[in-house]
Amino acid sequence: MYQNQFIYSRERRRFGRQCRFQDRNELMVSVHPSGRQRLKYIMANPSDQATQLSRQMALTTMETENVTLDQHGMYHYEGGWPKEVNFNDEEQTQRHRKKVERDDSWGEQVLTMIRTTMSVAEQNNTLNIYQNFFADLPAELGHDIKSKFRARVSNVFHDLWLPARQLKSIEWMPNNSRQFMTQFTNHFGKGERLRPVTEEPFGGTNGFYVWDVKNPLKPRISYDSKQQVSLAKICPKDENNMVGGTGLGQVCLWGTFKGGLPVRNCPLEVSHRETTSALCWVHSKSNTEFYSGSLDGSIKYWDTRDLKMPMQELLLEPEPQERQSRMDSHGVTVLEFEYTIPVRFIIGSDMGHVFVGNRKGMTPIETLLAHYQLFVGPVRSINRNPFFVKNFLVTGDWRARIWSEEVKDSPSTMYFRKNAQILCGAWSTGRCSLFVTGDINGVVDFWDLLLHHRKPIRSVDFKVAIADLVFRPEGDLLAVGLKNGDTHIMTLDESMRQATGKEKALMAAMFEREIVRCKLLEARYDEVRLKRKTLQMAEEERVRMQQRLAPTLELDPDNPDQFVMMIEGDEEFRAAITEFQDIILSVERKRSKRQVIMERTVFEQWNPADEKLQGEPVVYTKPERKVQTSANYDKRTSGEPRASQGSMKHP
Repeated sequence: MYQNQFIYSRERRRFGRQCRFQDRNELMVSVHPSGRQRLKYIMANPSDQATQLSRQMALTTMETENVTLDQHGMYHYEGGWPKEVNFNDEEQTQRHRKKVERDDSWGEQVLTMIRTTMSVAEQNNTLNIYQNFFADLPAELGHDIKSKFRARVSNVFHDLWLPARQLKSIEWMPNNSRQFMTQFTNHFGKGERLRPVTEEPFGGTNGFYVWDVKNPLKPRISYDSKQQVSLAKICPKDENNMVGGTGLGQVCLWGTFKGGLPVRNCPLEVSHRETTSALCWVHSKSNTEFYSGSLDGSIKYWDTRDLKMPMQELLLEPEPQERQSRMDSHGVTVLEFEYTIPVRFIIGSDMGHVFVGNRKGMTPIETLLAHYQLFVGPVRSINRNPFFVKNFLVTGDWRARIWSEEVKDSPSTMYFRKNAQILCGAWSTGRCSLFVTGDINGVVDFWDLLLHHRKPIRSVDFKVAIADLVFRPEGDLLAVGLKNGDTHIMTLDESMRQATGKEKALMAAMFEREIVRCKLLEARYDEVRLKRKTLQMAEEERVRMQQRLAPTLELDPDNPDQFVMMIEGDEEFRAAITEFQDIILSVERKRSKRQVIMERTVFEQWNPADEKLQGEPVVYTKPERKVQTSANYDKRTSGEPRASQGSMKHP
């Protein structure tokens, strides 16, 4: 503390001439009264005017040394004996007891102790502490009695550039709960020029900062980059390292306590093809390994000690094959890892799928174990419950879902719906049943699973879309990041940051009940599917046996009754004939109802002009019938007279 000093030395002659002060009387200005002004004087009614006369106070902030307090207790099994008395030796204790009884003040001390003991005993005797006095009261009496939930904004942190850049993420420092990092993304083009708010420079237009909770005016550490930074993450096990992703798909490494430009960058030829959209640190002996994901569908495994080439690369395919293709891969939006489960990591895609990954897998099939479609849009955030690490809070589209690893086919145990799109969510680090969500309308909702599943217990409207929500490890502060670049620090009420004695047991029972319910539904679904498959196989086997055992009938061509009996015995054939007859009858009905209008064609119509072009018309005469004396009869008919052939003459 005393090492932070600087001694400034300067020669006496550099101070300038010495100032000497003396008292003297000298008339500077003399203004005499004016008679004309006196005539203009007007008497006014009395008026009241408030003034303030107080001391001017200056604000001084200082940090004092922390006083460390500790509590120690002891059990009095044999009373408070002095050090020189061994309470296991009966002779020594008897000798010390007689010595104390001979003291004159011993009687007064015993009387004082008796009065205090009797007072406490009488208070306990007036009320039976083991009796339930309110058992006869109706249950509806305390329905409306509940504690109020309060959360107020204690500080606001603004971006140091105008116009304000878009806030991307917030992260609390691992070993210092008084500091947090805000990461901004410069989405403005080259034509738009940003100007700093303060004269003191804090990095460039791509910079981001580490703030102190109590000082919103000046950041503690500033970081900068030559490229647009899309995401940054601090290693939770070693806060000296911080990695980030750029808009070109590269990954960078910063020194957390040094600030400035990145220490190491990966080459552009081995980076992602699109913007780096997800980062997560994973468990390793050196705490230098992490995953990065991008919207191009690739996931890369890096080591900060050598960023020239990724250690492993994987494409996020729903159905992974040995030979992967980018055409079928999903874009990566979220990567999540829990240090207590060092083998698994969770991936969220832009298609609404959640993938379960295995770190020990050597091939894509072994690495991507399973995937579930939970949303119709991209997965916004994935957060584990700090008390029950197998349960997740997954947000996307208009829903927030509680997801569990123990349920395979139906991973969503419960969900919460809103009218506005939910952009982020976070579990409380102080209470296992409390979580928050932020939507696109700027509303932060606090949900308590033990109180209500359909409406939040409290809502705070910020009027701007929410970018990120992060609880402090102690659970008493909530950092709310807005899209306009502002960060609000909210102080939570005691009822929202401290859990009750039975809360953890109730939440464990609730999660267990939901998991059992989902497993029962899975078992019932498998049973129905197996039963349906069994019935289908039995039906196929029955048809196959009928075809195998069906007798081949030898029809007698001279016995038509045998053919008729065979037709009548075949049900399918009879049904087909009946259906065919119905179709024929329906067609006949339609034809009978149809009205046909016969129209003369062009060739049947007579035109007098055409006959003039052809000359004189041909006249046909009726042929004359010859009279015969005897009738000729046709031998082939039944005695009817056959008409004689007529002759045709031209005029």
